Amino acid sequence: MMEEVEAEIRRILCFLQNNQQPDGRWSFCFESGPMTDAYMVLLYQLLGDDSAEGKKGMIERLIATGDEGVWKLYPDEPNGNVSATVEAVTALVGTGAMDRNHPVAQRAREFVQSRGGVRRAGSLTRVMLTFMGLYDWSQHPKVPVEFLLLPWWFPVSFFDLVGFTRVHVAPILLASHRRFSASVPGISDRLAGWWPAGSEEASASAEAHALDREVKAALSAQLFSGNILQTLALRKGERFILDRIEPDGTLYSYFSSTWLMIFGWMALGYSKNHPVIAHAVRGLKTFLFPVKEGFHLQETTSAVWDTSLILDALQQAGIPPSSPVVQRGVNYLLRRQHTRLGDWSLRNPGVLPGGWGFSDINTINPDVDDTAACLKAIAGTVRLAPSLYGGHWWRGVHWLLSMQNRDGGWSAFEKNTDKSWPARLLPYQDARTVWTDPSTCDLTGRTLTFIGRELKWNRDHPAVQRAVHFLVKNQESDGSWFGRWGIAYLYGTWAVVTGMAAVGYDRSHPVIAKGVHWLLSVQNRDGGWGESCRSDEVRRYVPLGYSTPSQTAWALDALITVYEKPIPEIRAGVRCLLDMMRKKSGWMITYPTGAGLSGQFYIRYHSYHYIWPLTALSRYRNKYGVVSEPADP
Repeated sequence: MMEEVEAEIRRILCFLQNNQQPDGRWSFCFESGPMTDAYMVLLYQLLGDDSAEGKKGMIERLIATGDEGVWKLYPDEPNGNVSATVEAVTALVGTGAMDRNHPVAQRAREFVQSRGGVRRAGSLTRVMLTFMGLYDWSQHPKVPVEFLLLPWWFPVSFFDLVGFTRVHVAPILLASHRRFSASVPGISDRLAGWWPAGSEEASASAEAHALDREVKAALSAQLFSGNILQTLALRKGERFILDRIEPDGTLYSYFSSTWLMIFGWMALGYSKNHPVIAHAVRGLKTFLFPVKEGFHLQETTSAVWDTSLILDALQQAGIPPSSPVVQRGVNYLLRRQHTRLGDWSLRNPGVLPGGWGFSDINTINPDVDDTAACLKAIAGTVRLAPSLYGGHWWRGVHWLLSMQNRDGGWSAFEKNTDKSWPARLLPYQDARTVWTDPSTCDLTGRTLTFIGRELKWNRDHPAVQRAVHFLVKNQESDGSWFGRWGIAYLYGTWAVVTGMAAVGYDRSHPVIAKGVHWLLSVQNRDGGWGESCRSDEVRRYVPLGYSTPSQTAWALDALITVYEKPIPEIRAGVRCLLDMMRKKSGWMITYPTGAGLSGQFYIRYHSYHYIWPLTALSRYRNKYGVVSEPADP
C-alpha cells in the first residue's frame, strides 16, 4: 500500500504545483449555500444591471442547487432549509428568472408555509426581505441605534460583539432606524404578499425591550435630547463603517457585510451611484468564482488560508523550503502580513500588528488560525534566512501569543470578547453563536501544534499549561472535543489530539487516550470517517453515514500522530482515503466540512480535497515508510 500512498502524494503535489498562481497564491473556491448568489442577483436588480458579470451563471447555480422547490445547506439536512429556500426563490422570482406560478416556486412557497412561514427564516433573510419591501421593520425586534454610542469599555457595549458581527449589525441598525426599504424594479409586482408570514415569536420582543432599557439607562445621564443622540449615533455608525472598508471597497472583506453596507448607505441618503457604493460593487464582483453549475459569489476569498495550508502540506510532503514553488508562496504570504492596528487592539493594547487574515484583501481583521497557519508555512524559509525574514516571524509570533485569552484558550479574532449579556439581551436567537468570540478547542489545539512544532515549547511552559487546562476542562464526556470552525467533533478532536501531542503529551495521558478511543469508536465500516453538519446544530456527534476525504484525513492525522506503528484501523483509514481520492464526483466528495454560522452557513472548501489528504498521507509515509524526495516540477 505504501507505493499507492506515494503515488497519490505525487499526484496531489503535481496538481497543486501546477495550479499555483503567478503571484504565489492558490485560489480555490470558498463555496457556501444560495445566500450570496441570491443577494448579489437582487443587488444587480436594484442597480438595474441586467448584463452584470456572472448574473446568468449565479441564476443557473441557484436553479441547479435546489431540489424541486426546496434548498438545503448540506445534502443530509433534514427536510430542507427555510432561509435558503426563501433566499433562492426570492431572487429567482423577483428578478423574473422564474415565474411565480412555476411548480418549483409554488413548491417552495408551500414548503415555507409548512415550516411556519418566513418568520421561521433566519434574521439575515428577514432583513433581506425587508430591504426588498417584502417584510416590514415592525416585524423585527428593535435594537436602538443609540446602542452605537456606548463606549467599548462600558458594561454593555457594541464592542462586546466580535468584529465580524459588528460590521453586520452596524448597517442594519442604520437602516432599521430609518425604516429603509429599497424600490427594486419588479420585486414588489412579482412577490408582494406572496411569502406566508407565519406567527410571531414572543421571546424576541421581550429581549429587545430589555436591551432598549439597558441602553437608555446607560445614556440617561447625557445632557442631549433623544433626537440629538440619534443623530450622533447615525454619524458614529457611518464613521464606524467607513473606517473598516478595505482597499477593494468591501467591508471587512465579507460579501454579506458589504451587501448590508450598501443598503445602510442608501438608508442614509447615498445614491445608488455614489462612489463608495460603486467601489463596493466592484469589490464584490472579484468574489465571483466559476463552479460546475455556473458562477458562485463567494462570501469571501480564502486565498491566504488556502495558500498557507498548501505550503505547509507541500513541505510536509518533502518539497524543500528553498524550492521556487514554496518561495513564491511565502513571498505572497509576507505581502499579506498585517501592518495596521485593527479592532483586536482594543482589548490587546501595546501589541504591534503582525497577524494574517483569511482573505486576499484583508488588512485590519487578522485571526489566530490564519496567523498560526502562515507561521507554520514560512517557518522553513525563516530558518534558511533568519536575518531576512526574522522581523516578519517575530511580529507574527508575538501577535499570536499575545492573543491567548484569560481562560487559557485562543479565540478567532479578538481577545477576551466573551461577555454573557449578548446571549441574554440581543433579540436574534439564530445568531447566538456569532455574537461573541469565545475560546475554542479547535483553535487552541491548532495553536498548540504551532507552538510545539516551531517554538519547541512543551508541557512545562506556563502558556501551554493554561491552554491544556482549557482543553481538559472542555473535553466532552465521550472523549471528543467540539470544533467551532470545522465539522465538528472530528475536527475538534483532531485539532486537540495533534496539538497536545506537539507539546509533549502522548497516548498514555488519559485525556489523549479518551480522545483516541472516541475517534476509533466512530470509524466507519469502510475504514473512513464522516460527520454530518447536523452535529454543529444540535451540539452532539451525528454520523454522516458515509466517509469524506477531509474528515478521514483529520482522524488519520490524529491517530498517526499518537501511534508509533500503524494499527489496523490506520491502515483501513488510509485504504479508504486512497479509494475516495480516485472518485471524481458524489456528494460525499463535495460535502461541506467547514463551519461558519450554526444552522445557516456551511462551507465546502474546494482546497480541502487536496490539503488534508496530502497532509495525512505524507505523515503516514514519513512515519511508517521510506521517505523519498519528490522532485520540483
